[in-house]
Amino acid sequence: MRIRLCLAALSLVGGAGLATLSAPTATAVACTDIDVVAARGTFEPGTLGFIVGDPVYSALQKKITGKSLSSYKVNYPADLSLTSAAQGNSDLVNHVRSQAAACPNQRFILVGYSQGANVVDNSIGISSAGAVVGSPIVATIPAALEPKVSSVLLFGNPIRALGKSVTGTYQSRTIDFCAKGDPVCENGGGDVGAHLGYTANADAAAAFAAGRCRWTAAG
Repeated sequence: MRIRLCLAALSLVGGAGLATLSAPTATAVACTDIDVVAARGTFEPGTLGFIVGDPVYSALQKKITGKSLSSYKVNYPADLSLTSAAQGNSDLVNHVRSQAAACPNQRFILVGYSQGANVVDNSIGISSAGAVVGSPIVATIPAALEPKVSSVLLFGNPIRALGKSVTGTYQSRTIDFCAKGDPVCENGGGDVGAHLGYTANADAAAAFAAGRCRWTAAG
């Protein structure tokens, strides 16, 4: 019940506050240095996501200097339907594949909040099946494109309530925030408000990503 309240509360967040944020571009501009691919949370308003995507993108623009950024809002329902996360998983992977083909030197920062974290988990090969608003993996970023993913930024990640986390290839380039008491990512958590407070982690996430944005043009 707490989890459903958490997810439903996302639909009420935002309102007039949306106007105070600088709106990022929702679709990727061809061949920028970095494409920020953001999967919003269940019912989350905003361009990339009012709680996480928009503030993280704004923070990235300030932290990453000397490189051009674009953004892409993962196209999926972000609702409570059984196929929602799977649709996001498919769209994210398709986007990365098409962008990599069009822009060989472009790199990616993947951002996922709540159900959006499930979308990202699946896309990097960590199944969210069994997690709240999770799904089995339907697509993964091809191994040949894996080096192009500069960092993975996760917030309120539901698989953590199952005792899982990002392991393997992407582990060292992933930062995964779970607020104390957040019932979506903490087993037994009871603080619904904790799930709505990840805007406070935007700067820390951007700093982590900025530290990983050093590469040569080749590859």
